[in-house]
Amino acid sequence: MSAFTTHFSFEFKTGIRNKNLLLMNYLFPLGFYLMMGFIMPEINPFFGEAMIPAMVTFAILAATLLGLPDPLVSARESGIFRSYKINGVPALSILLIPALTTALHLAIVSLIITVSAPFLFDAAPPVNGFNFVIAMLAFALACSGLGILIGVVSPSTRLTVLFSQVIFVPSMLLGGLMMPFSMLPEAAQTLAQLLPATHAMNAFNGLAMGAVADFNPWASVAMLSVSGLIAFALALYLFSWDSKNSQRRGHPILALLILVPYVIGILFL
Repeated sequence: MSAFTTHFSFEFKTGIRNKNLLLMNYLFPLGFYLMMGFIMPEINPFFGEAMIPAMVTFAILAATLLGLPDPLVSARESGIFRSYKINGVPALSILLIPALTTALHLAIVSLIITVSAPFLFDAAPPVNGFNFVIAMLAFALACSGLGILIGVVSPSTRLTVLFSQVIFVPSMLLGGLMMPFSMLPEAAQTLAQLLPATHAMNAFNGLAMGAVADFNPWASVAMLSVSGLIAFALALYLFSWDSKNSQRRGHPILALLILVPYVIGILFL
């Protein structure tokens, strides 16, 4: 427990001291939040109704998809994981602690957004704070698992950026942050249902914001949670201590199994 606490404390401080992680955990999401708060109400008068869940969703996407994978790949390539293995640090701690520290940073950022948005931009506050936290935790679990899995399966930092953007960019366009799910064409709606951001916004709207959900919001929470757990299990199974070790316990294509809960949702929701 002492080793876990020390490792957790070190990773949490790194998230503030490291310029790249500070950017992804705080500066980028809060800067984007302020920019959207000043610009979007002039373009879309109804943006204030979904501003808080949209900006919390963006903050989680940025911190997990853009912030989590790269340090894992860099540590593996530089041989840091080999020293961890020699000193008895389990693979589970290597994967779990960055996710937990990122979640703590996200809790701080989400609190800032939720408290300040009604005063700064007259945004609608959550009508059910407990359900808001549940939806946020489910989404953070899904995206943290996804970010960790990308870091595990990516062979280089350059491909890490590509894998992250393949999810991040469609999430911004189709995930309901800027445009309601109901306004998307039917084909785009089907694609959007494969994205965690879509289910996060659906859960936020239906459970916490007093808005109408596009489909069962509790099913969205369940799919996010199951997908996150699958992602962490796959990351642990596919984890490699050394980038020079060509032998893996499984093929990286197994990472696509995280889509199974969302595919089931498309078929039955």
